[in-house]
Amino acid sequence: MTHIRRGLALLVLSLSALPALSTDLPTSISQGGLVVATLPGLTQASVDGKAVRVGDNGTVVFGAGRDETGPLTVDLAYRNGRRDSVRIAVTPRDWPIERVNGVPPKTVNPPPALAERIRREQAEVTAARRRDDSREDFLSGFIWPVQGRISGRFGNQRIYNGDPKAPHSGMDIAVPTGTSVKAPAAGVVTFAKPDLYLTGGTVLLDHGFGLSSNFLHLSRLDVKVGQRVRQGEVIGAAGMTGRATGPHVHWGFNWLGTRLDPLLLPGVAKP
Repeated sequence: MTHIRRGLALLVLSLSALPALSTDLPTSISQGGLVVATLPGLTQASVDGKAVRVGDNGTVVFGAGRDETGPLTVDLAYRNGRRDSVRIAVTPRDWPIERVNGVPPKTVNPPPALAERIRREQAEVTAARRRDDSREDFLSGFIWPVQGRISGRFGNQRIYNGDPKAPHSGMDIAVPTGTSVKAPAAGVVTFAKPDLYLTGGTVLLDHGFGLSSNFLHLSRLDVKVGQRVRQGEVIGAAGMTGRATGPHVHWGFNWLGTRLDPLLLPGVAKP
């Protein structure tokens, strides 16, 4: 009997550690935000007319990109024949300007030969983000890959050496070179290369349903493509490879082709 009570206590603790899953859709979502909801009996769903994956228990995920103005129209079909159409407002955010100086000029405006290499490498990364399978590794929530000062925020306009470039696609966390980088959630490695021109040591970790994390500027890679990793498992080490002016970890997050803010993920406590 003591063993049974102890087992039940452990079960309650483990369940209480999980992030709360919504059984309904929100009325609004922030730019860069992610929705994870479990809608019992759901069989089909679409967002703005595009079909999205539905789990066996009715789980759906989708997000709003940095420049999404909304509202998002979510159409739902249930096993009992019920159909719903929900409009979700998108809350705008302010996007400050970040000025980054001291970057090697050839990484800001690369010559044609390097530009072609960058295009080719980024196409490989984009292809890896298209994976969309039924694993639900994201349901356990997310943890920080490293603990440190946020040195660059998602969505902020970047100006390199005075030259305006694309908004920042993830969150930078300043830590010393060699700091162990841990998987924020379980997943499968879909991309791992040590020497991309702009992003240096790069790893993509797929969490299922089109959700993926990417880690850039790594000084060491400890995983390979196809490898399954657990939440908290070390996948590499922080560095400043590629276009970087100091050691840090860039943590990016995607829902398929839509970039989202890692700081808004379920389970990620704000600093």
